[in-house]
Amino acid sequence: MDALSKIFVAGHRGMVGSACVRALKAAGYSKVVTRTHQELDLLDPKAVRDFYASEKPDVAIIAAARVGGIGANSAANSLFLYENEMIAMNTVWAAAEAGVKRLLFLGSTCIYPRMAPQPIPESALLTSELEKTNEGYALAKISGLKLCEFLRRERGLLYHSLMPTNLYGPGDNYDIVHGHVLPTLIRKFETATDHVDLWGTGSAIREFLHVDDLASACLFALSLDNPPDVMNVGSGEEVTIRELAEAVKAATGSRAEIRWDATKPDGTPRKLCDTALIRSLGWKPQIDLRQGLEMTVRSYREELAAGTVRL
Repeated sequence: MDALSKIFVAGHRGMVGSACVRALKAAGYSKVVTRTHQELDLLDPKAVRDFYASEKPDVAIIAAARVGGIGANSAANSLFLYENEMIAMNTVWAAAEAGVKRLLFLGSTCIYPRMAPQPIPESALLTSELEKTNEGYALAKISGLKLCEFLRRERGLLYHSLMPTNLYGPGDNYDIVHGHVLPTLIRKFETATDHVDLWGTGSAIREFLHVDDLASACLFALSLDNPPDVMNVGSGEEVTIRELAEAVKAATGSRAEIRWDATKPDGTPRKLCDTALIRSLGWKPQIDLRQGLEMTVRSYREELAAGTVRL
């Protein structure tokens, strides 16, 4: 990929896609192609085929997805499976049919088994049962990365995938009911008066990566002449949800009491991805959790003031 490449970023209005667009433009890529959902419905195979045929991008970054937290996923596994499967199949297959030479597909470490070895290596894929609360989303992402792998093997197309850990940062969705844990915590502490009610026991262990670090990993992966089919991307920092809640409380300056509801699920007990592969090739994250939380709280307040925050 060079500076003259025409690069299509699917999902550019989302947290990940917008971070990729920022990183590409900061790195001097001027031919960045985007489409809103109104302009291009990624669930419509004909519309996607027509788009690729007319625009003829050199590179595609597939960052579009229906995403949500544990509550949204567990309540609508069918919808998360259907929409994400359609997005993956349409964007990847139509790119191959149109002759797009390079494609980066973005998934999630939720593709790995619920009880995968920790840290989770890429080789853990499809070795045992998935986490039930987000099984639909995971299956769709597995299909997407496998389609990339098959097309690379059968047609020689340089299609490959990154599996990021839990993400956060500017442009996140702060919907308290359907959002992911970290943006939900930020909004709850920002709006709380006396207390904040949280799901589970707080014992689950997670890893979080700032979305700007993921964007840098995307550009790094696209710079490799012969990248692995699948690479994990993570921070390497582990934190319990209880510790995370306290850190967000501190970052927001909240005085609210934290109350845990142990009748609600914790989700996967522990999830840390093994990033030895991508680190061995020369990439590493730059933003630690404390710094990232401070940056994200500031961006949330700025988005709220501007009326652009996603709630």
